Amino acid sequence: MLNVRLERSVLDWRTRLGRSTSIQYLDDLSAALKPQGWRFVKLYRPTPIPVLRIYARGPAEIALMVSALAVPHRMWGYHEVPLGRSGYLHPCGDADAAAHAIGRLLKYSMYPSTCW
Repeated sequence: MLNVRLERSVLDWRTRLGRSTSIQYLDDLSAALKPQGWRFVKLYRPTPIPVLRIYARGPAEIALMVSALAVPHRMWGYHEVPLGRSGYLHPCGDADAAAHAIGRLLKYSMYPSTCW
């Protein structure tokens, strides 16, 4: 149990110290999402952990809040903000693949009966 808590503390520490890395990964993701037509708001300043809000306007606005957090093995991953570390979406590094996966998740939220 001590190892799990220690690992979690180290990951939180890496995330806070790697703020510029987190912002770079979120900028890469927003650049990959832009051609797909998604809208986004960069919430970097007021929050301790930078957040990218990705959304689509329609009859009911669908949105996803994404952060880039440190994960084990010196890697980073995109996570859904309300779920924290349990909301893992995709590894950072390949923004195009992450944008595709996140786009599918948002499309499914908009049209749940359609298979993407």
